[in-house]
Amino acid sequence: MELWELTAREQIRDLLARYTWAGDRGRIDDLVALFLPSGVLDVGDHGGRWEGQAAIGAELRAVVARSAGGASEEGYGAGPVHHHVSSIAIDDLAAASATVRSYFAVHTAHGVDHWGRYRDRVVNTGVGWAFAERIVTVDGAAPGSRFVAD
Repeated sequence: MELWELTAREQIRDLLARYTWAGDRGRIDDLVALFLPSGVLDVGDHGGRWEGQAAIGAELRAVVARSAGGASEEGYGAGPVHHHVSSIAIDDLAAASATVRSYFAVHTAHGVDHWGRYRDRVVNTGVGWAFAERIVTVDGAAPGSRFVAD
């Protein structure tokens, strides 16, 4: 493995971590900045496909308001939210792009809320990696999930 590949893999893992930390703290502007201006966040049956940073930001703010009863940019008002991301597989890695697969589980004060998979297309912008597209697939949810409707 060459040095550029090791560096790219670590930068991509950092991108995923920054997304997770920003989201868990309700820091929507920080999260949105991790997408290309034309980036896509696709949450499928749980909200649709949001194209562009403005749409992603608006939709995520609506999710925060619905799930937290009016949280601030510094965190959720209705208790903690912790995403745990694992089994990160970086595929088709080139100097300018890659695809990434991973699992997630979301924990709240009541335990595991929901879980599923991410499928990402990421690109190297020259100053760092960014999401071109993130597809979220929810595989299951606990009864009474804070985020996933029954």
